[in-house]
Amino acid sequence: MSLILQIETATTSCSVAIARDGVVLAYKEANQRNIHAEVITRFIDDIITDAAGTYNQLDAIAVSCGPGSYTGLRIGISTAKGLCFALDKPLIAIETLEAMAHGVESKEAYNDNTLLCPMIDARRMEVFTAVFNVQGDRIQATSAVIIDENSFNDLLANNKILFFGDGAEKCEAILGGNLNAAFLPGFINSSTHLTQKAFEKFKNKDFEDVAYFEPYYLKEFIAGKKAL
Repeated sequence: MSLILQIETATTSCSVAIARDGVVLAYKEANQRNIHAEVITRFIDDIITDAAGTYNQLDAIAVSCGPGSYTGLRIGISTAKGLCFALDKPLIAIETLEAMAHGVESKEAYNDNTLLCPMIDARRMEVFTAVFNVQGDRIQATSAVIIDENSFNDLLANNKILFFGDGAEKCEAILGGNLNAAFLPGFINSSTHLTQKAFEKFKNKDFEDVAYFEPYYLKEFIAGKKAL
């Protein structure tokens, strides 16, 4: 038996869920910029009360570890680590793009030549992205990519690619002319997308060192000047 608290704060979505043995029992989320620090502990309290009763009944804490928003990742991972220390529970880390690939619904509608390409906005025409097949196996490594008209040409030549996530919206004007490029509108990151991978990692005891674990930023943080 496993009761896992799942936390997703890598994008504008602030989302928490509880799952038992790979089945979501409850979740709460809001897709709004800059609210993560304000609402995350309240969301956790609410779903613990609804689905678990007490914090001590949790068996592990799973968190979306990046890439994504620097601030969002720091908030989510510091919250997860704090709970792990306080409750003496293991920490499970799930790469955000991998969780997104698992979160695409109705995969049975796509054939084996369809690839999944989650994208997280990294400002201007840059995105954090990776490519997976419909079974969730990684085809292309996670990277920060500046999108132009030649992006993904090698894969698009023989595969249909489904682009989704907040980074995909700005890429449609550039990539949408390819007949093998499809776009999934309205995809929002959710803590429920961590469920399958979190359960697998729990069964395999694939845990992180809570003291030393850090977010997967992918790129170094460069502070900009505040607008006057």
